[in-house]
Parts: sequence; structure tokens; C-alpha cells
Amino acid sequence: MDLNNMKDAFDCVTKKQQASRSKSQEVIDQIRQEIENASDKMRIMNNPDSELDYRSVLSEVKTTLHNIAPLSQLEGPQKELNAALSKYVKGLEKSFNPDISKAYRNIDFDIHTLNQVIASHFYRQGLFDIGDQFIRESGELESAATLKSLFLEMYHILEAMKNQDLGPAFAWATTNSDKLTERGSDLLLKLHTMQFVKILENGSRDEALQYARTYLAPFGSNHMADIQKLMACLLWIGKLDRSPYHALLSPANWGVLAEELKRQYCNILGLSCNSPLSVTVAAGVQTLPPLLKLLNVMAGKKHEWLSMNQLPVPVELDREFQFHSIFVCPVSKEQATEENPPMLMSCGHVLCKQSIMKMSKNSTKMFKCPYCPFDIDAVQCRQLYF
Repeated sequence: MDLNNMKDAFDCVTKKQQASRSKSQEVIDQIRQEIENASDKMRIMNNPDSELDYRSVLSEVKTTLHNIAPLSQLEGPQKELNAALSKYVKGLEKSFNPDISKAYRNIDFDIHTLNQVIASHFYRQGLFDIGDQFIRESGELESAATLKSLFLEMYHILEAMKNQDLGPAFAWATTNSDKLTERGSDLLLKLHTMQFVKILENGSRDEALQYARTYLAPFGSNHMADIQKLMACLLWIGKLDRSPYHALLSPANWGVLAEELKRQYCNILGLSCNSPLSVTVAAGVQTLPPLLKLLNVMAGKKHEWLSMNQLPVPVELDREFQFHSIFVCPVSKEQATEENPPMLMSCGHVLCKQSIMKMSKNSTKMFKCPYCPFDIDAVQCRQLYF
């Protein structure tokens, strides 16, 4: 899908629309002016000395409007707009309404795992009623309580933060402070920083200083620069919005802090920060257009498409969707799979298992590494896990 072409087509429609509107306004202004002139003349006719009559004025207006030819003037710009709009609509239909059923393959999914992913997505969004209904209809009642409880607390914390209430967040972060420290997280400091700024906004210097001594001082050994900046804010009580530290007052900071808490919450649970369902859909949206283009090229080879284990061409994904390393065997030029995993040889180089078996005649003989002069024993090769 070439969105640049669609943007150019949209810009073209916009320009034609503006031109048509400008021309319409110009014609309307001309007509209004002529009518106003005729109206002025008719007012003059009330004067007994006037030599004009209504018929001549109306005849003159009629002739002038005929010469202006408003419909002819509007016809050209409107035709151009209709043509550009029609082209744009066709482009939209071609780009955004493809027959995606071409890419369908009848693959056996783990229905239980799929149901868990969908239910988890609802619970992550705080849609607990919908999640519960889905669990009931899918028959996954055993896992309902576990899935729901994982995100119920997180949702309440995030909802409180939307109202600038840090109480639940502090309670959770304090309870899990050891785990947060193990992961190198400074979430607790960020929460205290936000609370410190709230006190400053209320204009209480003494209360802010006491809060800093109680809660910020323990972080001094590792975050002295951050704490020094906060202490400097004490000099700007009542005018922090005009200080060098005005960024601390940005409402966006609450959203950033909420995302950080969500990330650390999921991290401690051993879960992905982003919903697996959202990631899957986003990755699918990115890969579907080139996949459909490939299938159009493979028209008439439906059986081949349904049976192939690997795409004949690479389909690139953005780095945000690349979660695992990919290994391509330097000998066979094929990407490693579960059936053909990467193998570490005694010399330190890596080949895929099938290449090693082929070069070693199914582990019956030694062979030389393609990269160095070492003799390799296939039996001593070990599988690598990325």
C-alpha cells in the first residue's frame, strides 16, 4: 500500500475543492453585486425626476446575468473536482478494500492459548465485563479468575493516576520495591518526584522540603543530579511555571508515569507490556499488503501457497515487532527453524543443523569449517538458543 500516492491524491482533491469553492464564491459575489446595483436603481425610480423604469432595469439585469454565465463558470471547476474525487475513491477502494481472504490458510491454532490472549486483551483495557462474558462463552472458566486478578489491581492504579491520585501506585511500588530495584527501575523515585511537584504547586515550601527529606533523601546516592534539580525548584515557589524547570508541570508527565508503571507492573508479572493481540494485529496490518501483492503474483498457485512452509520472499517488519534474533545459515542461505536449528561448532562458528549433517554425511565423518581450518566433529556440535 503506497500511502504517499494516496496522500498526493487527497491533496489534489483538496486543491480542486478549494478552487471550486473560490470560483463559486466569486460568481455569487458577481450576482449579488448586480442585484444590489439593480436594487439601487429601483430606489432611485421613486424620484419623480427619474427617467428609468422597472422594465428596463430588470432587462438590463437579465442581460448582465446572461453574460456572466454563472453555470458555465462553475461547470469547469466542478468537473475537475468530480474527476479528482472519483480517482481518489477508486484509489481508496484499491488500497484499503483488497480481498484479504486470499491470504487465508487453514492453520490449527491452540484455541486455549488464543482465548487466553483475547481475554487478556480485554482485561488489560479495563473491559472486565466484556472479558468475563468472553471467558464464559469460550468455556475458559478455570483461567478466568487468574487472568482477571492479574490486571484488576493494575487497572485500579492507572485509573487513580488519571485523577492524579498516587496512593495506590505508592502502595504497589513500595510492596514491590525489591523487585523494582533488581530490575534497575527508578519508578518509586519518579512517583515521589511527581508528589513533590504537586506539593510545590500548592505553594507550600516547608511541606515540600519536609517531603524531600523524608522520601527523596534515600535516593541521593544514585540520583543526586535529579534531586538537586528538585531542590532548586524550592526557589521558584509560586512561579514554577516561569522557571527553568517548568517542564515538571507538564500534564503529559502523568501519562509517561502511567506507562512506566504499566511497563514495570507487567515486567514483574513476566508479561509483555503491550497486549499480544494488539501487537499481532499491528504486525499483520504491516505485512498483509506485501503478502497480498505476493499472492497476486502467485495467482493460480493456490495449492503451492497452502503447502509452503516458508515465504519465497522476505516480508520486513519494523524493529518494534522484532522480538527474537534471526539466524540464516551461511552455507544453505536458509533461515533457521525449530526443525533446522542453529548449531554451535567447536571452533565457535555457527551453521544450521541440516548443513552440518550434510557436510558430515549424517555425522559419519569429520568436515572442515567453512570459515576456518578447524576439523569439526558433528557429534560435538551444540544447539544454540537465541
